[in-house]
Amino acid sequence: MKKLFLSAFMLLGLAFSTQAQEISKNALGLRLGDNDGFGGEVSYQRGLGDNNRLELDLGWRNSNDVDAFKLAGLYQWVWNIDGGFNWYAGVGGGVGSWSYDKSGISDSGTILFAAGDIGIEYNFEEAPIQLSLDLRPELYFNSDDYREDNFGPDIALGVRYKF
Repeated sequence: MKKLFLSAFMLLGLAFSTQAQEISKNALGLRLGDNDGFGGEVSYQRGLGDNNRLELDLGWRNSNDVDAFKLAGLYQWVWNIDGGFNWYAGVGGGVGSWSYDKSGISDSGTILFAAGDIGIEYNFEEAPIQLSLDLRPELYFNSDDYREDNFGPDIALGVRYKF
């Protein structure tokens, strides 16, 4: 039984390694979605190898009641599906700050979080554009009443220029 699991694990690893494709060295754009009310982030990806990269995202919000920013960093592994389609998964974390003021009630705090990431992307052949859709669950530490449950799912659409 152990040999069967070991063989299956090695075969799976071989399949993923043979489907790796070279990813762009740099990509800059926007990541738009829920993001716990932030709405959007400036997103930068830096290729570290043929199938891994670093992603940095800076989100901010300035509304009538809430002012906030959030910086996230993720290490991602990228695998080719077919053509320009890739799927990716990653881990990371981040830090942020928020303040709330409405009807004389005010509060503020700092957040630290750990994050995972899984998504799919399409890289256009005719233009240096990348579209992505991903899910980033975030687990908050020291949230200072930022969220009651210390967990935030984040679904977003990314549009980036590759260079």
